[in-house]
Amino acid sequence: MNKTILKASLFAFALMFFFNALAEDIPAAVKSRLDATVPGYDTSSVKATPLPGLYEFIADGRVLYISTDGRYIVSGNIIDMQNKQNLTEQTQRQVTKKIIDAYDEKKMIIFSPKGKTNHTITVFTDVDCPYCSMLHKEVPKLNEAGIAVRYMMYPRAGAGSPTFTKSVSAWCNDDQKKAITVAKEGGAVEPKTCKNPVQEQFDLGQSIGVTGTPTLVLESGKVLPGYVPAAQLIDLLDGQV
Repeated sequence: MNKTILKASLFAFALMFFFNALAEDIPAAVKSRLDATVPGYDTSSVKATPLPGLYEFIADGRVLYISTDGRYIVSGNIIDMQNKQNLTEQTQRQVTKKIIDAYDEKKMIIFSPKGKTNHTITVFTDVDCPYCSMLHKEVPKLNEAGIAVRYMMYPRAGAGSPTFTKSVSAWCNDDQKKAITVAKEGGAVEPKTCKNPVQEQFDLGQSIGVTGTPTLVLESGKVLPGYVPAAQLIDLLDGQV
């Protein structure tokens, strides 16, 4: 047999053995319970945690835990007090980053720097939110610092609300950036409808745990809830937090 083919075969066999071993480490009760009660969970995400008797899994963009016997599902943070690390947040950042990176940028309203883009933040925003308006007023400062601001619509009152309708009008406007600016300043936006991603973005925000606005997602997947002054945000991004 050709040596290259032999090496490839041995490597493939080793990988198969490795993943089979991982699968065997997952208690049958865990898999059975998740299969029966958590449709759409990420089967490849199930793994043991440092806490005996508890397994981690990901469902609908959230990090959750399940007991070895499959009886209890837990939502919360595992914090390693010895190393001062939030293990849940570390995993959640990776999940959030993957979700945001996979989203079509063409569906966002983007305020980009004129020159080089050093950092990009994704902001879940409500056009009627006062703190969102405060952040929007500082977008020019962020752009000057080389930071691109990508808006995703998150009308907190949900579908059918005046804010939702206004969000759709802003997104469907020929000049989206002008329309969202007018809306955030309390001005009237011409009512418009079109095929739009407002509900999709609202649902996506909920899937990663957005509950209020503005909610900022950094390039690392770190989530910052609430308004952050431009100067502080620039320091955070430059420090690669």
